[in-house]
Amino acid sequence: MRKTLFILALIGVVGVQGAQARDVEHSLSIAEFMADAEVRQKLGSDVTFYFSGQPTPRVGKSFGDVVTNRKTNSFGKPDASACRWAMLSALIHLRDRAKELGGNAVVDIVSYYKKNTQASSTNYVCHAGNVVAGVALKGTVAVVGTGAPPPARQSTR
Repeated sequence: MRKTLFILALIGVVGVQGAQARDVEHSLSIAEFMADAEVRQKLGSDVTFYFSGQPTPRVGKSFGDVVTNRKTNSFGKPDASACRWAMLSALIHLRDRAKELGGNAVVDIVSYYKKNTQASSTNYVCHAGNVVAGVALKGTVAVVGTGAPPPARQSTR
């Protein structure tokens, strides 16, 4: 009887170990993601995205920071595929918020997982678990480029 209880307890401990949540951090290419035709089609061209460190046109007006934390079902999917969908969802949210506020860009975009900033002009961060993958981003909604008003003239009096 003791042997049976010991074996059952051992199986229980091993089972709990295997059920622990997985949280793998991936650093994925922004350029590769943005080059995807489906991504470009879904995001449209009304709002432009500039990640931290990327050359950005002059900002004429800033509407403040926007944070998004998007998750997607990753059960049975490769991490890269789930991360792609989470990133697309995050950028769609930033795009929609920029449009609501009157911006034509989101600038200085950084990865913002659990409020930890990771700035990169080349990669974004995605966390993939057993059933969920997520991308958190923070950026500033702005009017840039030709839509930006000219700089205010300084008085020379």
